[in-house]
This record gives sequence, structure tokens and C-alpha cells, in this order.
Amino acid sequence: MTDDPTPIKRNFLYEAIDADIASGQVQGKIITRFPPEPNGYLHIGHTKAICINFGIAQHYNGQTHLRMDDTNPVKEEQEYIDAIQDDIRWLGFTWDRLCFASDYFEQLYDWAIVLIQKGHAYVDDQTVDQIRANRGNLTEPGTASPWRDRPIEESLDLFARMKAGEFPDGSRVLRAKINMADPNLVMRDPVLYRILHATHPRTGDTWCIYPMYDWAHGQSDWIEGITHSMCDISFEIHRPLYDWCINRLAEENAYPPGITYKTRQMEFARGNITTLITSKRKLLQLVTANHVTGWDDPRMPTLRGMRRRGYPAMAIRRFWEEAGVAKRENLIEFAKLESLIREELNRTVQRRMAILDPLKVIITNYPEDQIEQMSVINNPEDETAGRRDVPFSRELFIERSDFMEDPPRKFFRLGPGKEVRLRSAYWVTCTDVIKDDQGNVTELHCTYDPDTKGGKTPPDGRKVKGTLHWVSAAHALDAEVRIYDPLFLTENPEQVEEGKIFLDNLNPDSAKTLKNVKVEPALADTQSGDRFQFERTGYFCTDSDSTADKLVFNRTATLRDTWAKVQKQPNQQKQKQKKKQQQRSASPHKKD
Repeated sequence: MTDDPTPIKRNFLYEAIDADIASGQVQGKIITRFPPEPNGYLHIGHTKAICINFGIAQHYNGQTHLRMDDTNPVKEEQEYIDAIQDDIRWLGFTWDRLCFASDYFEQLYDWAIVLIQKGHAYVDDQTVDQIRANRGNLTEPGTASPWRDRPIEESLDLFARMKAGEFPDGSRVLRAKINMADPNLVMRDPVLYRILHATHPRTGDTWCIYPMYDWAHGQSDWIEGITHSMCDISFEIHRPLYDWCINRLAEENAYPPGITYKTRQMEFARGNITTLITSKRKLLQLVTANHVTGWDDPRMPTLRGMRRRGYPAMAIRRFWEEAGVAKRENLIEFAKLESLIREELNRTVQRRMAILDPLKVIITNYPEDQIEQMSVINNPEDETAGRRDVPFSRELFIERSDFMEDPPRKFFRLGPGKEVRLRSAYWVTCTDVIKDDQGNVTELHCTYDPDTKGGKTPPDGRKVKGTLHWVSAAHALDAEVRIYDPLFLTENPEQVEEGKIFLDNLNPDSAKTLKNVKVEPALADTQSGDRFQFERTGYFCTDSDSTADKLVFNRTATLRDTWAKVQKQPNQQKQKQKKKQQQRSASPHKKD
């Protein structure tokens, strides 16, 4: 079910399942399911349900089914069916059965006929708008359809003709006959079937009536022997209908004899993450309005986007495991996810040297034709990662930000007359600063100490505090680096002021591209999806746009959470000002 399980945290779902086992309600295997509708790509919100359903089944040595809820051919495509399977595999999970709601269309139709025959359902000629208008509200009961008491034989005939394709879309529906005054609006004669003349990705044009989710879901669970149907809290209001459908068929002996199990639906709170939106409708707006480059844009909360950005699957799983499972929704800091991403990448990825904003350095006393191979550790957190050779020559590139012509006292990097260590190479001292006609620094001249090879301390025992990364100019590869920050400026982008929409919260600087990046030659053979730590800079992933002629890297995360710090600075400044004002108010006025 999973190759690398995360630790199991017990919660109220486990307690309920333990009670079901103890009472004899469940006598065989625990069987769970993950039932996505294939009308889009999975996002990080889906992964909570994935981790819960697969994790619980694994804990009890049970099974998990992946079931595509393909009941709306207007929105569903094979592309999404394939992508969902690929994303779940990437997360590290394997399902025991791949199922489709469309596998059960014939059985669902036959069971619908049973409901009609027993007086539990009827064909309604009202339009969807009329049904909605007559449903009532939380304080007023609904109005019964004029077709509610339609003769059973007439409903059976019309339902068969609906299936045969005699009626246009929206002209008739099949509704359950429950209670138009029920306090739960979901129970006020819900629609079970609608007419849709659309080609289905699996069944083609065989069907032109399709079951609604509330009808297909519970019965699909029953068919597959699902013992526990776990879903997010938004489905809690639908649970009475879920149970009603199963109970009616059981009472009417529609199920095969001798089968006594009953699927139990349980709900858990969604996990909302600051700065992220997971509404499919709103994500679609971002894509269609070109606010992002596509569903796999590295700023998107889709698994495709996070995967392209370089997020490790294990960090996402650990995030939901540590967030826990509750019945009450909460808002989780995105910084928590990034912290786990950094932790996982720090432990697993190799280091490389890359210069994002190059400044040339010429070591004037280094032999012009000499090239040395410096042995550099690949990952200090992983002894098995070994070392690599990095070429060193007279001309190098360093980060422009690692030099200041007039540095402050605690600037421990390079400046006129200052000495620093070049990672795993030599100690160098800046002797001259070359500028262009506009006064811009274009080049540095330095000298090196041959006794410091490998970065070791020289015989005289002097010390330096700064260590810089570098790339040999003669061997550097050109690359493009894409820098990403949060797509939205606010913690909860869906909460907007009156008269505004969520798009007003977009961050105009969420994506930047650096074109003149220089990287070490060890990155020549990198493949899409490879992850690295660019030393002293951050974590990066090779993008799918990358080629041998044009290397492209996405920044996965900074080495530290600089974004949260930047966002908090205005508030901290306000707090300081407020405190000063309070202190002034509290202090006695000075006399003249």
C-alpha cells in the first residue's frame, strides 16, 4: 500500500474503528476508499484524505480502493483519470483495487427501479431551478412537487424512457421521496438521476442518464464492501441521505441475501493552509485567466505544481501527519509545510554551487593555465553521498551580494583588503576593485594563499569568518533560475473586503526569472525533477523545461523562512510604535 509509511497518529477515527471491531460490526478486513471526481488535478487538500484512508487501512492490515467518481461526463476526462493515479503513486501509495462508479451504472439503475417500485422515488418534471426554488429554507419547509404522487407505473415508464434518451437534458429527474419538511435540506426529496446527453470517457454514449453523487457514492461503497467511508466535514450533512439510501435497499431486500455488513461514513475537518486556495473553481480561474502558466505551475497547490517545484512527497505526508485529524477546521501555517520540506531536502539532497547574480573574480597570483579539482562533500548530512570534484581556475564567479566596497563592521564576506575562504578551495584577499564608466563594480582582483588549499587554516594560524561559494568561470554552465514566492499576499486569500474578489489578493511579484545564472559543471546531466541544495542559497529542482542546452531550475524553498519574516515586519513595526506611544503617555510631562 505504501513503500515508506509515515508514523501513525491515533485519533477519533481509529477509536471509532476499534469500537466497530470490538462490537462485531466489522468482522473481516477494514476496507477504505479514496473517491476523487476526475474533473481536475489533485491538490494538497486532497492529500489529507489520501493519507487518512491509506494510512488507516495500512494500520489495520486492510485495503484501500481508488474509485473514480465518474458520474458527470460533462467535466470528466481521461487526462484527469491518468493524472490522479500518477499523483497518488508519486505520494508513495498503492491501491488494492482501481474502481469506477461507472462500473456500477447498470446495478445503480436497477436499484433505482426498486426504489420507484416501493414508492421511495418518483420522476419529477420540474426544472432544476423550480426544484431549487421549492426546496424551502432553514426556517420554512419545502413545497412538494406536483409530480410527487405520480403513479408508480408512470414513474417506471418515464424513467425507462429517460434511459432510452427520449427526453432532453434538464427536462426530468428522478427524486427520492423522503420529507419536504426535513430540517436537513439535503433530505428534501433529493435528486438521484439527471439527464445528460454527453459522451462518457469510459462508457461512451451507452448512458444518457447519470446518477448523482449522493446516490452513486453510498451504493458504490456497499458494492465494494467498504467498511469505513471517511470524508471531509462538508459531507456530514449528506450522511443521513447516505444512510437512507442504504437502509431503504436493505429493507426492501434489494441486496444479495447473507450479506450483513453496513458501511459507516465518518467525517474529519479539512486542513486549510495559509496563502493557499484549493477551490477547484478558483484554481480554474487562475489557469484560464493566465494568472499562472497552467495546472503544474510551481506556485499552484496542485500536486503537479508542487512536484514540479521540487516538494518531496514525504514532506507533504509528514505535514498532514503532524497536523493531525480533528473534527474542527483550522488554518495551518504554510511555514510549517516549508519547514518539513527543508528538513527532508536537507537530509536527502546533494549540494551544488550556483551563482545567481555573478561577479567575476580574478586571482592575480594564480597560474593562468592551472586547473585544479577540489574535492567537495555532496551532503554533510549523508555520509553515503560521497564527494565530487569541482574544477578551480584563475577566474571565478561569486555572488555579487558577497562583496561590498564599503562593508559595515559585521560584514564577514569580501571587501577591499578583506580575506575570505572559498568553499573547499583557498583563502583569497581582495586587492583591487574594477568599475565601469558608470561606477558599477564589474570585476574583483584577489590574491590567494597556496597554504590554504581545501580551505584549511594556514600555518600562521590566522582566521577568517566568511566562507563563499564559487564557480570556475571557464567551466561554468549557463542556467535560468525561477524564483517563487506565495501566489497570494494574504494568509487567507479567500477572505476579501466587500466589493473585491480573491484575485485582488494576488501577489504581483510571486514569480521572477534570473537569466544569467552560472552553475558548476556537475549539473550538466541533471534531469527533470532532480533536487539540490544550491549552497548558501536555497533548495532547487530541475524544471521540466530544462534541456542540455538550457538548464532551468525552480527554487523550491529558501534555506530559511524569509517570507514569513518579511510579512511580519510591518506588524512588528506597528507594535513597536504602539508600545512607544504607550510609554510616552505613561511618562510624566517635563516642566519648562
